[in-house]
Amino acid sequence: MPQLQSAYRRHHSTETALLKVLSDVYATIDRQQVTLLGLLDLIAAFDCVDHDILLRRLRHKFGICGTALEWIASFLLGRSQQVYYKGRLSVKLLLLFGVPQGSVLGPLLFLLYMAELFDVIAECGCRPTGHVYADDTQVYISTPATDHSDATDRLTKCITRIRDWMACNRLKLNEEKTQIIWLGTREQLDKVTVQTLKLPNATVPFSSVVNDLGVVLDSQLTMANHVAALS
Repeated sequence: MPQLQSAYRRHHSTETALLKVLSDVYATIDRQQVTLLGLLDLIAAFDCVDHDILLRRLRHKFGICGTALEWIASFLLGRSQQVYYKGRLSVKLLLLFGVPQGSVLGPLLFLLYMAELFDVIAECGCRPTGHVYADDTQVYISTPATDHSDATDRLTKCITRIRDWMACNRLKLNEEKTQIIWLGTREQLDKVTVQTLKLPNATVPFSSVVNDLGVVLDSQLTMANHVAALS
């Protein structure tokens, strides 16, 4: 399993994901730097898994073959779906995509399907880092405040590269719901002037507050908004 994937694994959780990201951010704050954090939103990710791509990836990347691969193919293929509404059944449709949610194996197969995403982030270079919980993807980059414009360009290129990889794998990044936030001290954030990130299909304004895996984060990490929401 990818080291920076925290879903559906023993001793991993949303808490693990948040602790890793915030630990990295606090470390950069201690170095008088700012962090640009992008929270990426996928559309119906579990329902978009391509069976052929998944089986091919299991065989070539993870070495699953023979009877084991046939079992997984049997688990995925040949499923159908109907909707019952007001005493009537819809036409039965064969499911060509997706993993069964609510099953034990379905989420694990999704993680293996998404594992290549970390290679994509690494290939972007310039030290962007990512952490993922299921399909909730966090990509962030730290920089001296004086270099914030360059960091914005690098994160833009990385998110664009992620979007292209997802498109090749029948996944869809919802660019309009992508959230971007600067994190740091007030002194360093005052030096940041870039306030939008231009993606190919949307211009994303930077947020002052975001919801990250159920925790409300503000730019200075005071947690005031989160405490207010809880109380």
